[in-house]
Amino acid sequence: MNLQKLKSFRKLQTSYNNQSCSLQCFASTTEPKAHNDFFEHGVFRDALDPLDGMPQRDIDASNHNHLLFEYARTNNNAQALKHFLGIRRLGLPVNGASFSCVLKICGSFCDQIIGKQIHCDCIKHGFVEDVSVGTSLIDMYTKTESISMAEKVFDEMPDRNVVSWTSMLTGYSLKGLHDQAIDLFLQMQIEGIKPNPFTFATVLGALADNGAVVKGMQVHTMVVKFGFELTTYVCNSLISMYSKSGMIKSARSVFDYMEVRDAVSWNGMIAGLVKNLQDLPALDLFLKMRLSGVKLTQPIFVTILKVCANIKEIRLSKQLHSILWKNGMESDPNLRTALMVSYTKSFEMDDTLKLFNSMSGIKNVVTWTAMIGGYIKNGDMIKAVNIFQQMRKQNVWPNEFTYSTILTSHQIISPSQIHAEVIKTNYESSTSVGTALLDAYTKLGNMSDAIKVFHQIQEKDIVTWSAILSGYAQSGDIDEAIRVFLELQNNKITPNEFTFSSILNACATPNAAIEHGKQFHGRVLKSGYEIALCVSSALVTMYAKKGNIESANKVFEKQSEKDLVSWNSMISGYAQHGYGKKALEIFEEMRKENIKMDDITFIGVISACTHAGLVNEGEKYFDLMVDHGIEATSEHYSCMVDLYSRAGFIKKAMNFIDNMPIVAGATIWRSILASCRVFKDLELGKIAGDKLMELSPQDSASYVLLSNLYATSGDWKEREKVRKLMDERNVKKEAGSSWIEIKNKTYWFVAGDVSHPLSDLIYGKLRELGLKMRDEGYVADMSYVLHDVEDEGKEEILNGHSERLAVGFGLIATGRGVLLQIMKNLRVCGDCHTVLKFISKIEEREIIVRDSIRFHHFKDGECSCGEYW
Repeated sequence: MNLQKLKSFRKLQTSYNNQSCSLQCFASTTEPKAHNDFFEHGVFRDALDPLDGMPQRDIDASNHNHLLFEYARTNNNAQALKHFLGIRRLGLPVNGASFSCVLKICGSFCDQIIGKQIHCDCIKHGFVEDVSVGTSLIDMYTKTESISMAEKVFDEMPDRNVVSWTSMLTGYSLKGLHDQAIDLFLQMQIEGIKPNPFTFATVLGALADNGAVVKGMQVHTMVVKFGFELTTYVCNSLISMYSKSGMIKSARSVFDYMEVRDAVSWNGMIAGLVKNLQDLPALDLFLKMRLSGVKLTQPIFVTILKVCANIKEIRLSKQLHSILWKNGMESDPNLRTALMVSYTKSFEMDDTLKLFNSMSGIKNVVTWTAMIGGYIKNGDMIKAVNIFQQMRKQNVWPNEFTYSTILTSHQIISPSQIHAEVIKTNYESSTSVGTALLDAYTKLGNMSDAIKVFHQIQEKDIVTWSAILSGYAQSGDIDEAIRVFLELQNNKITPNEFTFSSILNACATPNAAIEHGKQFHGRVLKSGYEIALCVSSALVTMYAKKGNIESANKVFEKQSEKDLVSWNSMISGYAQHGYGKKALEIFEEMRKENIKMDDITFIGVISACTHAGLVNEGEKYFDLMVDHGIEATSEHYSCMVDLYSRAGFIKKAMNFIDNMPIVAGATIWRSILASCRVFKDLELGKIAGDKLMELSPQDSASYVLLSNLYATSGDWKEREKVRKLMDERNVKKEAGSSWIEIKNKTYWFVAGDVSHPLSDLIYGKLRELGLKMRDEGYVADMSYVLHDVEDEGKEEILNGHSERLAVGFGLIATGRGVLLQIMKNLRVCGDCHTVLKFISKIEEREIIVRDSIRFHHFKDGECSCGEYW
């Protein structure tokens, strides 16, 4: 500042008298609003006007501007605006620089009304065509929520320089209008305007947010062409773009090539690594950043604490905590929240609580929510709910993240009560809250309320769609699941791995057609999500449950990474399909891989032993659970009773029941009764039957099993007593039914069914097979006819069993060699089991039957279950 300017500056600051001046045009249009909006609200309350009463009106504009610019430079914006009003009130000369400066100040105040008044004054005094004024107008309007006015100013500018274009680009980016920003950048190229580094930084940011990485790479080549590849803030934008697009190697190349890196460069690169799940490289780069001497800022501490949380590195978290304390940054709410999250993920809830309790006066909804989430992640739902209640007592209002978090503890809270509060606080239409409510309702089996919530969510994201799909899968409603999947595609929403996982789980339900799963597997392959662990695990489960254990194994073998769901699905799948030894091989392979097992793993293993008659092995694996720290549950005890019972060791099963630490439930006594019926043990069967009727008086299976036992033993009087008791208690026997899917259409049959149009052909085919079977040595087992009729009538009854009708229809409706797959709601009877083995040999067909217990693979006269059907 030269001596003359310094004198002028001091003169303007100290020259005061009370001379009264008439208002000029601008004062008449702007001062009332200025006073209303600024003086009354305190913005100018303490601001002195150095021009009040000043006699020297002949000072040129540059001197006035200098004081104006000085105020603006020192962020004394209120004083700057008041000074400008004083200039106009006195009628002192102004120029484009004056208007440009004050318009930028209006932008910083986000006050569009004064900005518009100054805009009018620009027009009146002919400064609107000034490039700097036009650019400042664009900047002011974009910052005051009027992008349309900014566009109008931009379009009407007679001359536009690179700063004008960049301001308009920045405005579009600030408003999230990334497509418009990209189009404007292209138009800029057409008009021959050479971009500057700020232009490139802005457009790269827009491309990053729009996911347009291909265009971003093209812009990168332009950056190099114009010689800005070493400009720090341009490189920072490139790092951000590549990181957001998942091209972390390209981001690292830009970073490594930089000659000058600032804190933003280091922060951006480290945050990019974390975003792309490269926590250890991020930690390594952080250590290099510390060695480089770059000042550590709040964002980098937040990022590294997130890394510590991800990898559960509690020692580094505590070291960072110490650094923050020494540098006086510990009180920063964001850093405290990041520290809390890091401690909770490392299971250090005591330290988390100490940190939380030390935040007196600065606790906010974010820290309360972090505390609630920490307890939930550590499995302490009760403490999480207690913290939520304390938060409400202290009048801290939950936000959408709080509600979304607390709803995950739906086991011990009432989602409907939280729902009522959500409605009162106007969060019902929030995507995250609505999705959390929807998920809570579906997990509690309340699909009606879940559907209502789904329809009330205004902006449904892919997580919302996946949640409702998961609900339909859980409820077994495959038709609605498919409808929702098609609807989300019609809404131009791209399914992700969780969406496919949900729909595949729906395809694994009993009511789903076999072809549904295959069709969605095809979509998975096209989308490229077959490598996603949750998708491949869902495919393994789906194929195993739908009878295609070979396809399940193919998917399993291709998995580069296998989770516990995959291992458990293959073990239980092989067990259910009768391949017990194969199931045990998978289990032993799992042990070699040191995969942590759970209670479901051992249920599958013991079931495999049960279906293969491997009693000694089953006992060994039951005892092995202790070594893996797994406590036996009622399901494990049921499996052991079933293991002994199916092998004919009914008395051993009874001894096992007597020594169990739990009371035997209906499932256990049902296994005993079923085995007594097979092995004709009437005495123990009566005991089991009485227990069953006491535990489940309305369960028809209990009465049916006991009456079948009496019928098998020829005790028709006792059988009639059981049937009469069913009538007295109004217990209805579930009708046996079977169904078969042919060409995407399902055909249902019940015992003795003659409703099918091809009934004559079906029964004819079965009679024809009966003759061939007799030639092969088949003799009907009449004990499975539970009616006191002649043998000829009994054979006719057996011939009308629903599974035989379904197979007969399949044989005449499909070509030779086509695999037949039958589903049955009850257990396959022993005689039908024998007949299906004969048919598979005579017809040279593979027949798969899924009954209420397991899968049976009939091929070449044998069944996968052996003698343990």
